[in-house]
Amino acid sequence: MLWNALKVGGFTIYVLLLGSAISVSIIIDRVVYFKKRSRVLRTDFMAAIREELVRRGVEGAKSLCRQTFAPFSNVVLAGLNANGAGEKEISDSMERQIIVETSGLEHLTSVTGTIGSTAVYIGLFGTVLGIIRAFRDISASSSSGISVVVNGISEALICTAAGLAVAIPAVIAYNYFSRKIDHFITDMELSASETLNLLSKK
Repeated sequence: MLWNALKVGGFTIYVLLLGSAISVSIIIDRVVYFKKRSRVLRTDFMAAIREELVRRGVEGAKSLCRQTFAPFSNVVLAGLNANGAGEKEISDSMERQIIVETSGLEHLTSVTGTIGSTAVYIGLFGTVLGIIRAFRDISASSSSGISVVVNGISEALICTAAGLAVAIPAVIAYNYFSRKIDHFITDMELSASETLNLLSKK
């Protein structure tokens, strides 16, 4: 059945299949990446940082940051590395690291949004081609009836369905990624603010 759908759908289906393969690959990659970087809660991490600063000082806190795989740990580490240079320098270092981490989090996510927004139009393009084919078959045939236009109509419907099937998961994934990235950014900004307060008290 799938092979028949590919044959009837024409080249538009192959374009949509390529988009789907790219989208699914990115979705799997980003979901795994976000899950790995969400294993540590910010509140628990910052509590541990406060404890390390009391027990072992800045070097102990740096060691904890290096052992933690989370965006906010890198932000805190940037602040600790700038310790002693002044509050503005510490704040600037953490702000720059937030930009770096955000760029890494956003890597390839815009591609899913692009696929989600264009797949519907690609499917619509295939639909139009199918309708054109149906009218062409009518004009080329001396007979009438559903059998004359069935191939064109099938192509149109398959392309419409394929476009939606590719677009819907991509749009859902993009919205999910956007929410997760916003959450990561909030955690990084809160960690930066708390780190600045902790270092200013030392």
